[in-house]
Amino acid sequence: MTRGPKPDVIVAGSSPVTEVPNPPAWLSRDARAEWRRVAPILIHERRTLTLADLSILANYCAAIGQVSEAGRILKREGMTYRSPTGPKKHPAVSILSDGMTQARQMAGELGLTPASRSRPAIREDNGEDLSDLDL
Repeated sequence: MTRGPKPDVIVAGSSPVTEVPNPPAWLSRDARAEWRRVAPILIHERRTLTLADLSILANYCAAIGQVSEAGRILKREGMTYRSPTGPKKHPAVSILSDGMTQARQMAGELGLTPASRSRPAIREDNGEDLSDLDL
C-alpha cells in the first residue's frame, strides 16, 4: 500500500455544516455523547466540518462508543479469562485496541489531534478562504 504525502492544510468543502445535526440514531449512547461533545467544536470553533465529513464523524463517534463499552466490560470482567486450556486474553481487549486505533485515525482526519490542529487553518474568522489570498 502506497501512502501519499499528507496535505499541509485541511481543504474546506463546498458544503459547510453550520448547525449541529442530531447524531445518527444507530449510534450507541456513548457514541451520541461524543457526537454532542465534538460536533460543536468542529462546526462552531474550527468551522471545518462539511456535509461530506458527517459519515467520518459518525464513524469516529462509533469507535469512541466501542472503546467505552469494551472498557466497561474489561473493568467488570478483567483482561483475561480461564479457558479449558488455560488463561486467555479477553476478546474485549482486542475490541478496545481496534476501536482506539480507528478513533485515533479518524480523529486525525477530523482535525481532533494535536498534530492535525497544528496544520495551518485555511479560513479566517469571517470564513474567507486563505488559500486564495496573496500572502
